[in-house]
Parts: sequence; C-alpha cells; structure tokens
Amino acid sequence: MAISNSRLPKHILVVRHSAMGDVAMLPHAIRALKEAYPDIKITIATRNLFKPFFEGLDVDIMPVEKGDYDGWKNIRDLARRMRLLGIDAMADTHGVWRTMFVRMWLRLHGLRTAKIDKGRIEKWHRVNYNHSNTAPLKHTVERYCDVFRDLGFVFQNPAPAVKSLRPNPMGEKSGKWVGFAPFSAHQGKTYPEGVREEAVKILAAKYDRIFIHGGGGSEAEFAHRMESLYSNVTAVNGKLKGLGEEMNLISNLDCVISMDSLVMHLASLVATPVVSVWGATHPKLGFLGYGCTPEGVLQVDMECRPCSTYGNKRCKYGDYRCIHAITPQMIADKVEQLLK
Repeated sequence: MAISNSRLPKHILVVRHSAMGDVAMLPHAIRALKEAYPDIKITIATRNLFKPFFEGLDVDIMPVEKGDYDGWKNIRDLARRMRLLGIDAMADTHGVWRTMFVRMWLRLHGLRTAKIDKGRIEKWHRVNYNHSNTAPLKHTVERYCDVFRDLGFVFQNPAPAVKSLRPNPMGEKSGKWVGFAPFSAHQGKTYPEGVREEAVKILAAKYDRIFIHGGGGSEAEFAHRMESLYSNVTAVNGKLKGLGEEMNLISNLDCVISMDSLVMHLASLVATPVVSVWGATHPKLGFLGYGCTPEGVLQVDMECRPCSTYGNKRCKYGDYRCIHAITPQMIADKVEQLLK
C-alpha cells in the first residue's frame, strides 16, 4: 500500500558495494525513482570506483570499501557514519549478511529499512531443474525498484536508457566501431582462448575499428597482442582513465560484444546495442543488460544450461561446451544482424 507523501522518507541511503555488474544495474532503478520523486535525496553507499555509474542522476556518493565491513566494530562504525548523513531510511539492494547487520543497527535507532528479495529459491529451482525455456525471472533492476517500493514509493519500472552525447576519448570517429569484451571472472562466461583470436580476425576484416575491453594480466596481454597484429584493433587497457572514460567510449561505439559481464551493463547505461554471449549462465535468470534487445542474445540451448546462477560452478563435463559451441562466425553474424 502506498504511503502518503508526508510520511515518505526524505533522504534514502542506498547500499550496494559489489559486484561491479550488479552495481552497474542500480542506476536504472535510481533514475526511475528520481523521475517519480525528483525532490527525494539519495546517497549511494558504494565503492568510489563506481561513482561514474551514477553521474547525471543528482545523487551523493558515500565511499564504502571492503574493509569497512571487516568485523562487528567496523560495521557498527560504518552504521554510525551512515546515520550522521541525516538519512531517514536505508534501501539494502545488496542483501548480504554484512548489510544485514547495518540494517539491524539502523532499525534499532528508529530508521526505516527495506532489503532486496534476490529470488534465490526461484533461481535455484531454475538452475537445478533446467526450466530455462519458461518465462524470464524478474530482472535485477526490477528487484531494486521493489526495495524502494517497500519503503512506500510508487512508480513504474524504468524505461531503457536513452542515448546521449558523450565525449569520445579515442578521437574523431570514422566508419563502424565495434567493442569486444571476451572476458569474465569465471571460465564458463569467458570466450575461449584460441577462438577469441579468430573472432578478432573476422571482426577486424569487417569493421573500421575494433576495441578490446578487459583488465590487466593475461587479458591485457591478449588485447595488446591483437593490437600488434591488426592495425585497426585497439587495446582499451591502459588507454582510458577509469570507468567513466570507458563508458564514454562505449557510448560512441556502434555495437559491443560482451559476455555476461560488466561491459554489457555499461553499454545498457549508455544505450549502445549489445551482442551478449551466454555460456554457463542464462539471460532469463534476470541479469541481461537492462534494455538490451533479446535479438542481441547469442546462446546455444543445452540440457545442462544453466549450470549455475553466476557461472561460478565448474562444468560437470569439464569442457564448458556451452561457450565453445558459439563460433566466431556466429558472433560476427549476430553483430551484422544487430547493426542492420
């Protein structure tokens, strides 16, 4: 039931400090809430690294790092710092034991709180009983919105993000630019070594510039090796200053190819078309980039898919056949289809 405006919270603390892709979905829900209640004050408790995700939303950032949750004393001190912000409600969009203790402490001091329902039972049932052909589960962004609704706010789910003009950190654009993000934290969501080289070769022959997104170590090594082989391939690693510039680049691309990982969600924030490649996980579990068209989803149906919610379980066959079944040519064809 809706709460009258006079009793609605005036200053909400929204807590979500990891994982990166989950934090990147939160701005969609914040945008919808701010459009419905433009006078509400919102402070996001998250890592300072993620601040670019929320630019333009008229929110404050309370930097919270992992060490702030180490031990009961640190958690209590963190909750005290939160109270000093002048908040009158907490929206726990993280829903882990650490934020549960913060929630409890704030409730003891008279603040209103609400927490996310992650749908763990539904997801467990979908994974273990292989019902991937049924209707999609509730999207994570909608689950974030439900937390605000539990605090009394009434508003519609957000529309997809709208393209806006952003500076291009790679200079003047000419022709078709495509991003390629073949990596993820888990093997079942990473495009395999060997075929990823073939994918770059095909894309570089077809489009004017290819940008390879990734982190350091072996990911950077691969990207720079591809850069040395093809004159129109650029390794993003080391050339951009933070996530804000990476979002600016993605905004200027015609299309991004991403695994079930961060770049897909960054593209959804800046309304860039995405070819999303799925292996061990499944888009119907609620983690597809918000607003990303289903026509951009690339996956192969298998009885063993999905093998886990987050892709963190080892393949029961040991070969991750779900991701190996997606060929470089399938990726190139899907990009062509999406760009048309």
